[in-house]
Amino acid sequence: DFKTTALHAIPSYAIRLAEVIQEEGIDPTSTSLKTLVIGAEPHTDEQRKKIERMLGVKAYNSFGMTEMNGPGVAFECQEQNGMHFWEDCYLVEIIDPETGEPVPDGEIGELVLTTLDREMMPLIRYRTRDLTRILPGECPCGRTHLRIDRIKGRSDDMFIIKGVNIFPMQVEKVLVQFPQLGSNYLITLETVNNQDEMIVEVELSDLSTDNYIELEKVRKDITRQLKDEILVTPRLKLVKKGSLPQSEGKAVRVKDLRQNQ
Repeated sequence: DFKTTALHAIPSYAIRLAEVIQEEGIDPTSTSLKTLVIGAEPHTDEQRKKIERMLGVKAYNSFGMTEMNGPGVAFECQEQNGMHFWEDCYLVEIIDPETGEPVPDGEIGELVLTTLDREMMPLIRYRTRDLTRILPGECPCGRTHLRIDRIKGRSDDMFIIKGVNIFPMQVEKVLVQFPQLGSNYLITLETVNNQDEMIVEVELSDLSTDNYIELEKVRKDITRQLKDEILVTPRLKLVKKGSLPQSEGKAVRVKDLRQNQ
């Protein structure tokens, strides 16, 4: 009704919007949408490309947080090769989340910010818990503000199972490669017979089949790739589309039940 041309949304909401458009039988290229900005949730480049295919527009990464004036702290340019930080407003550091020591440009660590233009309640060396890296070199667009990579995850998102450190993004990186799978998934951590167990539930897409033999082959392929990526063999469940709860805000990807068992 409003002929909206630009949308700023979290990736999971953008995908849900695209799914509703498909369900309604609408051609996404027939809408007035021209530009999409995504952020506030860790996501893979594969997920970004999936969103672009589903909505028929370019999707640009952004970074922001409530403590730092909300969205718009850093944005991608047309090159889609890292987010330019407003260095006249923020001092950017990347540190080792364990030691607190600075890491070299190009190395992943925790993003730390200091406000430079805030007179009321300035923040000094504020630890965001977001994991990223400073991209070395100049951007082809000509802008000289430093660039950070897409947010890889959060230091407090990481979970440990069977002695292995795992981020939800590693699981998503594998899942998005399979067209038979939808965008909604849930990782559940349980204790069974005094052993940690990781269950990954993922919804099937409209492109999936009802053939049990084919689905079982897909399940085994996904399980094998997950083991290669995270070094742990999870119990994978393929569930019907719409079976998992839809998040109203940021998607909840991990449910840790171990402390209750």
